[in-house]
Amino acid sequence: MWAMSTVGHRRLGAAGSLAIVVGGWFAGKLPVHDPWGLWTDHGSAAKAAAAVLAYVGLTVLVVAWWQYGKTAATVRDTLVALVWWTAPFLLAPPLYSADVYSYIAQGSMVVEGHDVYTAGPSALDPGGIGGDAAASVGNHWRDTPAPYGPLFLLLSAAVAWTTGGEIVPAVLAMRVIALVSLALIVWALRRLAREHGRSESRALWLGALNPLLLMHVVGGVHNDGLMIGLMLVGLVLALRGRWIAGSALVGLAMMVKSPAAVALLFIGVLVHATATGPRWRRWAKGLLAPGLIACAVAGGATLISGTGFGWLRTQGVAANIHTALSVTSDVGLGLGELARLLLGVDAEPVKSAVQTLGLAAAIAVILVLARRATRGTMTPAHGLGLSLLVLVALSPMVQPWYLLWGMAVVAATEQYGRLAAVLTVLSVALVYETHPMGATPPYGFALAGLAAVLGTLALRRTPVVPPGVRLPGQRGPADSTESQDATASTTPSARAPQSTS
Repeated sequence: MWAMSTVGHRRLGAAGSLAIVVGGWFAGKLPVHDPWGLWTDHGSAAKAAAAVLAYVGLTVLVVAWWQYGKTAATVRDTLVALVWWTAPFLLAPPLYSADVYSYIAQGSMVVEGHDVYTAGPSALDPGGIGGDAAASVGNHWRDTPAPYGPLFLLLSAAVAWTTGGEIVPAVLAMRVIALVSLALIVWALRRLAREHGRSESRALWLGALNPLLLMHVVGGVHNDGLMIGLMLVGLVLALRGRWIAGSALVGLAMMVKSPAAVALLFIGVLVHATATGPRWRRWAKGLLAPGLIACAVAGGATLISGTGFGWLRTQGVAANIHTALSVTSDVGLGLGELARLLLGVDAEPVKSAVQTLGLAAAIAVILVLARRATRGTMTPAHGLGLSLLVLVALSPMVQPWYLLWGMAVVAATEQYGRLAAVLTVLSVALVYETHPMGATPPYGFALAGLAAVLGTLALRRTPVVPPGVRLPGQRGPADSTESQDATASTTPSARAPQSTS
């Protein structure tokens, strides 16, 4: 019965993924022009029907994932399910986002010798390399400089040069990078779970098999997957005592997207805990050494890429675009409009001030979490996961897939409890926020709200845990699958470091 249940949910999820892709072939983020004639517009009626099919497939995938979490699946079962659910996305057009067109266009700009940190994709010749990709970039980003680091631009340039900027092969090549990112995440999740005495299968279920990751990292080809993968592998190496290599990998992750820098603080906690000598030397080594190594890697990547250090000034360009999921932007916008009506002042400075306060609050909370990790009240890895979640919650720009930054870490460090339940419900809700073509229609937020309510009610009735797993506060024998998948590690890296200061 157990095996049939696992196999049945695996097949159900694969059917859901296939329906999403079939729908996305007509209603996904199709390019403006595809010389190959594969990803072309088939009219509004076909788009509407295909979008309905994609939403139905998404619901099937979510239900399969939710029910799969209740089975006593082994690591092998979960990895096989991941392959089944991922396979349909491999040849799909871009889904739920047009960002991959920006990546290809920016890579083409590097090949053509443009400065990607002062100009946007519109600088490309429409008839030249990357011209079709530039024409398919979202309106907000056509004249926006790249906010990404030199490492990712090098990869994008390699794709553009190899494929000549042709839409179909370039998108598929970028998806190969996304698959490598997924493999890094899977590798790191299993080892983080072992280090923390958690179930590998549960970590993979929440952190890799998650529909939110499949649709946005594999389907949408977002580079957040590469950032997360490099950061997690760096964290694993640091936990195993190889903090120099770990810091270097985090430096590479920063050269994809800058939020990975938060990991350096918690690698510093690990370094401080194992350092010897006077107190000041231990603190200096913990606070400075990982950052210096990452900076050296970042500087080297910048010099090798030849793109210059313009990425230092473009990190905030995304904050200029309002996203409804950003609490600080929403509050700032509301207060700004209120100030404009009552006091006649410009609303934008008020909004900017609230966003700045939100980031300051996030930094303060992150420092508190780092201090707790230093004192040994939580592990550095778990502190990193919580810190990334806080950073996303208080960031001036929030996209649904940003939740993956911290969730990937928490999935391997948190025993099933309230936080895992919240992340599960958020994963279910946020998949509905985005239309297959990348837009965020009002009904998307309505569907997300409905999914959140239904998910919360369902969790209150039946938690998403395998049979026999003991929840916090419950009494009973531990689940055998938990025992098999996660060894209760007693190595120093698995425990929170004890402060010697």
